[in-house]
Amino acid sequence: MTNEVQNVIIIGSGPAGLTAAVYAARANLRPLLIEGAQAGGQLMITTEVENYPGFPDGIQGPQLILEMKKQAERFETTFLTGDVTSVDLSKRPFTLVVDGERTYQARTLIICSGARAKLLGIESESRLMGHGVSACATCDGFFFRGKEVFVVGGGDTAIEEANFLTRFSPQVTVIHRRDKLRASKIMQDKAFRNPKIKFVWDTEVSDILGEGTVTGAVLKNLKSGETSQTHIEGVFIAIGHEPNTALFKGQIDLDDRGYIKTQPGTSYTNIPGVFAAGDVQDPTYRQAITAAGTGCMAAIDAERFLESLESGEGH
Repeated sequence: MTNEVQNVIIIGSGPAGLTAAVYAARANLRPLLIEGAQAGGQLMITTEVENYPGFPDGIQGPQLILEMKKQAERFETTFLTGDVTSVDLSKRPFTLVVDGERTYQARTLIICSGARAKLLGIESESRLMGHGVSACATCDGFFFRGKEVFVVGGGDTAIEEANFLTRFSPQVTVIHRRDKLRASKIMQDKAFRNPKIKFVWDTEVSDILGEGTVTGAVLKNLKSGETSQTHIEGVFIAIGHEPNTALFKGQIDLDDRGYIKTQPGTSYTNIPGVFAAGDVQDPTYRQAITAAGTGCMAAIDAERFLESLESGEGH
């Protein structure tokens, strides 16, 4: 166990974690940020980012993370590479174990462990991610202007993304494994009325074709077993997201989808001294800019919490 109790430990190194680090470091709290296995989070597998303020010509996702990290390092954030493998939130200081062997303690904890898009699990999907395959229409839809695309899924996420993509694409085809949608009735009605959206039922995407970019897909009818190959220029995977909260189950309040509950308008969780920011507590927006905003909130909330402890007002 390390002897020093940290003022702030941040779990996660995406926009939420890095922004929290900048703010906490500027408050002279000398934060320790534990990066996780995939340092930088979802932006590390994102190519062009054109909707983050301050970059009028766009910026590559990994470059944006690198710039944020440099800023956090400038203000003396300590970075630790490794995965948090267990936590004890039952008492302060909170205890964290990294990679099963190194133990750290913190007066406050900011959880920015993010969420990940559920994927199909086929090799071509990961190979072409960011090159015609996407899990975020809001992020990438603009790049498919004038191109025909698939949306895979049948829930609210899929139908919302399909409707959004019709702003750019002349034809959006929803590929769904079942013969009816799981989306809410109002979302279904909107999609069925949209002439740019068509549906392929009882079907899955079994392969995505292309080398440097998507050129087509292989579809399999789940009732007949027949396969067909079709030309397509983009595939959006919209089968849901999963927050990275397995580590905290049973210790912190989660909603029915596994996202950390925070008090409205704050980053406070149900545990005094534990804060959450970014996609780990946001099932709605899931954008780099909103993650960064809540990272700022969490650092300010942590700073004020530590001040209340020093004044005797905390508990």
